Amino acid sequence: MDERKESILKVTSTSESVTIESSSPDETEAAAAALAELLSEGACVALYGELGSGKTVFARGLLRGLGIGSDVAVTSPTFVIVSEYAARVPVHHIDAYRLHGASDIVALGSRELFYNEAVSVVEWADRIEDALPEERLNIVLSITGAEGRRLAFSATGAACRALLESFATALGAP
Repeated sequence: MDERKESILKVTSTSESVTIESSSPDETEAAAAALAELLSEGACVALYGELGSGKTVFARGLLRGLGIGSDVAVTSPTFVIVSEYAARVPVHHIDAYRLHGASDIVALGSRELFYNEAVSVVEWADRIEDALPEERLNIVLSITGAEGRRLAFSATGAACRALLESFATALGAP
């Protein structure tokens, strides 16, 4: 992550979590792009937050960080549920807003979505939480102002906890 981005984001961390205070969509995307640099095949990123909290903005930054060009539109796949992208690693961008529970995503092929070489990014993860892999990075996005957002990161599973620690280090968190 470049020095300019490090100096803008307000980052705090503990051994269990990382919190970022973002003051704009650009900062939210920059944080996501920094995380993307650390993701590898099979990673699952679960996004939680109310409508308008920045889940799609974060997903766009993550996809850009994984190598999706700025000429590719990254929008919430609400009506198609899953969008697939070719990047440094394949990406499944999932929007569970219209799903009514874990059984809906299982019927769509969750094993193929979550347990393969792709990175999975799930918006509205709370709607299908029981179907998500145990090993995942959870990000709760909260509205703190007109453009301000709080991004609270936590991890389940040893590999994702190590990823979160590397992310905190990359951001220069104390």
